[in-house]
Amino acid sequence: MRFRLDRVHVWAGEVEDRAGGVASKLAVLAEAGANLAFVFTQRRPDKPGYGVLYVAPLTSSEQVKAAKSIGLHEVPEPVVIRVEGDNEAGLAHKLTRAWATAGISFHELTMVVMNGKFVGYAAFDTVPDSNRAAEILADLGTQS
Repeated sequence: MRFRLDRVHVWAGEVEDRAGGVASKLAVLAEAGANLAFVFTQRRPDKPGYGVLYVAPLTSSEQVKAAKSIGLHEVPEPVVIRVEGDNEAGLAHKLTRAWATAGISFHELTMVVMNGKFVGYAAFDTVPDSNRAAEILADLGTQS
């Protein structure tokens, strides 16, 4: 099994938790030409009526300007890596077990499989944790 790994620079900001709240922010990014590979939202339990929108990547100064205009900013944490490769049974377990064995606790993990391929986004609390997790993934990729 081979993995492709990339660091993802995530932008985030508050969004109203209402019909069209996310769509209105994404419209501004789309108008700036953003081709988003990562969109994640979640409600804020500490602030009813609001949520957080996370997006990536932003690849031009026009997209960055648009993001800032709607209240998004690049977040230093969590540190997110994108992993993709061929899927196999038990893959999520294999990855998370390897990180656990190394003492790495991840902040969040999302994995999706389509047509025998997977893509995952793993978030870590620190750059050193994300770097070590990436090394482990690279090692796992050479073992198969």
